[in-house]
Amino acid sequence: MTTKYTPEELKELMQAKAKEIGIDKIGFTSADPFDQLREWLRLQQERQYQSGFEEKDIEKRVVPKKTMPKAKSIIAIAIAYPSRLHNAPVSKPGSYRGIFARASWGEDYHHVLRRKLQKLGEYLQEIVPDAVVESMVDTGVLSDRAVAERAGIGWSGKNTSLITEEFGSWVYLGEMITDVYLPPDEPIADQCGDCTICIDACPTNAIVEPGVLNAKSCIAYLTQTKDMLPDEYRTKIGNRLYGCDTCQVVCPKNRKRDFSHHVELTPDPEKVKPLLKPLLNMSNREFKEQYGEMAGSWRGKKPIQRNAILALGHFRDQTAIPELRTCLVEDPRPVIRGTAAYALGRIGTTKAREILETQLELEKESIVLEEIQKALAEEGWGHR
Repeated sequence: MTTKYTPEELKELMQAKAKEIGIDKIGFTSADPFDQLREWLRLQQERQYQSGFEEKDIEKRVVPKKTMPKAKSIIAIAIAYPSRLHNAPVSKPGSYRGIFARASWGEDYHHVLRRKLQKLGEYLQEIVPDAVVESMVDTGVLSDRAVAERAGIGWSGKNTSLITEEFGSWVYLGEMITDVYLPPDEPIADQCGDCTICIDACPTNAIVEPGVLNAKSCIAYLTQTKDMLPDEYRTKIGNRLYGCDTCQVVCPKNRKRDFSHHVELTPDPEKVKPLLKPLLNMSNREFKEQYGEMAGSWRGKKPIQRNAILALGHFRDQTAIPELRTCLVEDPRPVIRGTAAYALGRIGTTKAREILETQLELEKESIVLEEIQKALAEEGWGHR
């Protein structure tokens, strides 16, 4: 490999460049297999705890050389993001609002990290002209958390978030594989101790034991699904439209941690805490125009609209009955119609019941009929 620098000098140059381009933390590790991760992933598969969004081939996830045969090092980076919403609009009766999790505040973090990794990779290729690099952010085959942990960026908390000493877990992670040797950093010792606050606070008990997450029960995952939400989770969603921050908000390591130095990650209060009712009749074009640059838009408008309907049911917003009736009667998507039936049942007024009874005679889709029947069977009609 052609370069005039020693591995130690290359590492120092990369650290300086990272700081120059606004990377908050950088760490280095070898391209050796992640053997401990392999066993953990196998256990996750056996327990059926995986969300389904992950790469299914475990060997690709744990053997970096499956991605780059001549890989020698992996560079891990972290970018801090805001945790507090300033000038937040107020949710109130008749004008209730939903909330996007912090991971969807500002510009889609995938784009932000990819730009920084591209600059970092181009710089490495300047100082090592024949260097080969490949960058990944979240959707790559490697585990961002496992790479960052081994590269000394932070440690893995009991909630499976990567926690840094400087920024808590309010960080986005990315990595770059290269065939250039760079001296590895030492991992950081676990600093969670006996604390179990995140486990105790999880609304769905998705953190089944320290460091083990049942992704299928995690609200962050559930808000991204497109089908009818299972009954047992509907009242747990609250007004969340995308993602869940509960286990991070309660973490002592995140206390008084808020970072707004990346302008592109600054949240628009009206976008991250939007009015619920306008979401219900939003066209695809309107959704893309308003939310297309946010990470929370990646699954399209359907999950967001379903979650907005659940939130209106959560608030028992009687002013939303006309919009919910439109969803129940006119929307072509059975999931939206069925969820509207559920929300009308939660609201529980005489008007809501009339709408459900009328639609019961007209609806043809079995899953919607089931939801209407369940809603009509709810106790408490006329007492809300």
